[in-house]
Amino acid sequence: MYQRNYKEEYRRYHSSPQAIKERGKRNQARKIMRKKYGNKAIKGKDIHHKNGNPNDNSLKNLAIVSINYNRGRARFNNK
Repeated sequence: MYQRNYKEEYRRYHSSPQAIKERGKRNQARKIMRKKYGNKAIKGKDIHHKNGNPNDNSLKNLAIVSINYNRGRARFNNK
């Protein structure tokens, strides 16, 4: 069975400046929704960016959705 090497994964991707910036934006979106709706409303859920732009953390662009919905969708639309 394959075991993930978390240290190597962090070194290769998660520690890059772009990944740190993106993670900060995701955390900021979660904080915004937690402040508006409370911890119970977002526990076990994901914060979805409706327009697909994770840098746009305006309230009209954020929604609380199930993990399956948010992570199961294609990230980019083919136009």
